[in-house]
Amino acid sequence: MRIAIDCRYVRIGRHDGISRFTASLVEHLLPLLGADDELVALIHDDRQLDMLPAGLTVHRVSAPTSAREPWVAAQVNRIRPDVVFSPMQTMGTWGRRYPLALTLHDLIYYAHPTPPRDLPAPVRVLWRLYHLAWWPQRLLLNRADAVVTVSETTRGLIEAHRLTSRRVVVVPNAADRPPVERERVRPEGVELVYMGSFMPYKNVETLCRALHELPGARLHLLSRIRPEDRSRLTALAPSGALVVHDGVTDEEYASILDGATALVHASREEGFGIPLVEAMGRGTPVVVADTPIFREIGGSAALYAAPDDAAGFARRVRELLAPGEWEARSQAGYAQAARFDWGRSAGILLQLLRELAAAPRR
Repeated sequence: MRIAIDCRYVRIGRHDGISRFTASLVEHLLPLLGADDELVALIHDDRQLDMLPAGLTVHRVSAPTSAREPWVAAQVNRIRPDVVFSPMQTMGTWGRRYPLALTLHDLIYYAHPTPPRDLPAPVRVLWRLYHLAWWPQRLLLNRADAVVTVSETTRGLIEAHRLTSRRVVVVPNAADRPPVERERVRPEGVELVYMGSFMPYKNVETLCRALHELPGARLHLLSRIRPEDRSRLTALAPSGALVVHDGVTDEEYASILDGATALVHASREEGFGIPLVEAMGRGTPVVVADTPIFREIGGSAALYAAPDDAAGFARRVRELLAPGEWEARSQAGYAQAARFDWGRSAGILLQLLRELAAAPRR
């Protein structure tokens, strides 16, 4: 079976969420393939190969932002794939001669339609227009033979909004974990970590306000940050309470988590919750917004507060300081994080792709 994976969303130099999702699935699919299977990576830039496993068969096609995208299937048809998987729902399908699984990660941008800032201006305009109604999403998803999503929460929303008549399969997101679980000891002081963007729905403001009820606590903001966001958030927090890193390496991120009291996240909407899994996988407790998706990811290991309740977040952090509570949450986090495993997710995806390849074409 020849499987083609759309790797055109793999970033150059450093992964984002969809890029890591793609590369991790490719890496963990490879050892699951049989002797008669072949995995072909669809790329548009040779530099993407630096972020993918070595030894892949490669087929170059146009970029996903190209004007040729609606007809990209004509380029993919040339390799005669038995099945194709794309980590996005926007892959062009006109003229395709293969079964196809498309991915819808979340529905965040219907409630919060501000597009990612790194997109070209014309694409940002189309992005906004696209999310003004449900019918364009239905058109995209129903072009596929199956739809993949990353959480049960998002699958429920897809079904609630009747976005597709196709089968919807959950291939959970995951995160790399240290090979050995370590017995953690609660760090001195109160060091809190936030990993994520600073878009409005991320609600970092609540975390900054919570610091007023946690004297001496510090909140580490790890992601790249615009000067205007930095100034706004600094004004909301007590003087000296924010530590703005403006971007960290993977190694720095791991080290900061290992010294943290908790990872905190007040986002109102998420498709998954990778930072939660990353923190719990290192034995760092999490204090997060009480939303369906964070309940799914954090389970009984996490502590929860209403998204806009700064005092509630502060109370939850103080709960961690009670004797034995931090250590218990740390241990529970290891078990919860283990539920999200790339090998298991790759197995679910491979089973779906085999079923699509074997099914009669409509």
